[in-house]
Amino acid sequence: MSIDFFKKLASFLAFCLVQVLVLNRIHLFGVATPLLYVYFVLGFRRNYPKWGLLLWAFTMGVVIDSFSNTPGVAAGSLTFIAALQPYVLAPFIPRDSADDMRPSLHGMGGAPYFYYSLILVFIYCLLFFSLEMFSFFNWIYWGECILGSTALIMLLILVLESVRRN
Repeated sequence: MSIDFFKKLASFLAFCLVQVLVLNRIHLFGVATPLLYVYFVLGFRRNYPKWGLLLWAFTMGVVIDSFSNTPGVAAGSLTFIAALQPYVLAPFIPRDSADDMRPSLHGMGGAPYFYYSLILVFIYCLLFFSLEMFSFFNWIYWGECILGSTALIMLLILVLESVRRN
């Protein structure tokens, strides 16, 4: 087994523990929930095998769902984001970048990484809260949850990226 697998496993466990033990209890203003485990999927390198990416994302979603009492919501949303990740990443990376480049604030630059992350996080929140509420009767609350959570997740991702070293 490669060292990359053990790094991914350690990151997987860290994100699951932080989400389940700390972040699931935070709901700012009753609408913004920090779903930071999305950052795990954003960090997969370019040309990572799609089956591996989908498997990691689905497994993380199932673990989060089992501890958060959201049956299938995180698993479905995270798997969908994992399926989109290579296609959303492609327009934002330079043509001359390495085949195994890992998306990061320092590697891609500020604006491309921000827009790459924002697109995936927004789609994730849109799908997650649509599946969780499964109703559009209170569409203002639904929109507040999507926008508030997207803003909070993006803030946390940018803080993590600025602290993290390459």
